Amino acid sequence: MNLKNYKSITPSQRERVSIDFKKENIWRGSPLKRLTKINTNKGGRNTDGQISSFHRGGGHKKSYRLIDFKRNLYDLKAEVIRIEYDPNRSAYIALLAYENGNLSYVIAPENLLQGQIIVSSMHTILPIHLGNAMPLKNIPVGTTIHNIELSPGKGGQVARSAGTYGKLIKKDSKVSLIRLSSGKQLLLSNLCFCTIGIVSKSNQRNINLGKAGRSRWLNRKPIVRGVVMNPIDHPHGGGEGKTSGGRCSVTPWGIPTKSYKTIRKKQKKRV
Repeated sequence: MNLKNYKSITPSQRERVSIDFKKENIWRGSPLKRLTKINTNKGGRNTDGQISSFHRGGGHKKSYRLIDFKRNLYDLKAEVIRIEYDPNRSAYIALLAYENGNLSYVIAPENLLQGQIIVSSMHTILPIHLGNAMPLKNIPVGTTIHNIELSPGKGGQVARSAGTYGKLIKKDSKVSLIRLSSGKQLLLSNLCFCTIGIVSKSNQRNINLGKAGRSRWLNRKPIVRGVVMNPIDHPHGGGEGKTSGGRCSVTPWGIPTKSYKTIRKKQKKRV
């Protein structure tokens, strides 16, 4: 494991654990400029200016890397130019150079090496090699996959963060059953595209930031408990001395946060 520990010169370095990019041969320079765009920090706010994702804000300035989640340059061999660090996601990304001269970024699977050739194809049955992309109908049962589409042609949406994957456990003439690393199962169309392998940077879970300041650099603000607030600010707030809230866990607007389903079923359109 390419983890890096630090001498305990300061209190923050005593607990800090990070990944050694030199040992993992990760590109530490600037990204390819034409495959990036300006990323404005919304601070967790939606288009109405209201906070929809809490504890976000600040952070270091960074540009967004344009990732190819669709892999729709079919039957063209692509060489891996380098593996890069991406500040916008937990996994590494790979810079690909195609036969026709196109360049693109993709999510790098574990153990993908510089100079390796990968291919994506819709109809041709490709060998089950690391990084190759193909529909579920061309993949044998038991294969480990990532960057999985939920609907054909939409682009990979599932198993994109560091160390995640899905496993093809059953296949029919039209649909396939996928078991994710979380244990959840998905029933998807056989035409859904995916990539072979596990997502890179499985050591992400072992990182210890060491101090609160590193969280602020990563755009993460401190989390304040509701029970230490005033009653006007949170339903758990108030009370004499230390209290445990006096009710089941709720959001600042009184919506239950445990064992409460928030997913709404789509209503069928009436003709």
